[in-house]
Amino acid sequence: MNRKSSLAAAVFCIGLAGAVTLHRANADAADEIKRLAAVMEWKTGTIVADIGAGDGKYAFAAAQIVGPSGKVFATEIDQYKLATLRSEVTKRQLTNVIVLESKAADTNLPAECCDAIFLRRVYHHLTRPAEFDAALIRSLKPGGHLAIIEFLPRSSLDPVEGVPANRGGHGIPRTSPSKS
Repeated sequence: MNRKSSLAAAVFCIGLAGAVTLHRANADAADEIKRLAAVMEWKTGTIVADIGAGDGKYAFAAAQIVGPSGKVFATEIDQYKLATLRSEVTKRQLTNVIVLESKAADTNLPAECCDAIFLRRVYHHLTRPAEFDAALIRSLKPGGHLAIIEFLPRSSLDPVEGVPANRGGHGIPRTSPSKS
């Protein structure tokens, strides 16, 4: 499968995953990951990346699904969260979770390493989305799936510093922002 076909599969999964997971905003991480895994067709041995893993609860739930023969890359940009993630991986003795430091324009994932990548409520924080998108696609295996799970902009939330002003606030608009 060529990269265009892979991207088409990823884009399909974005819409599908968003529709499936956002309808139950109050679901716990394990339930949400089970639904995402079904949509993205994870099985034992799947290699997954949780971009912007935060406290790790979604990465740890994913690790249970992919099993010991699978792998979960938990990426994070925040140093405190990285230290907490690493500590929790050690405490839980998770041999299938790898914590990586990401950057503003790069996931730091190896090329073609992942069967599936998901970003949950992270994309609206990206200050360099075009470069980050290229890194995401580079990290997907041919035929891999990408899920971007977001919420609409909310005026009640402060805008995220450094993100493009045309996004409409803290969140992601339904339509692509204009290039103004």
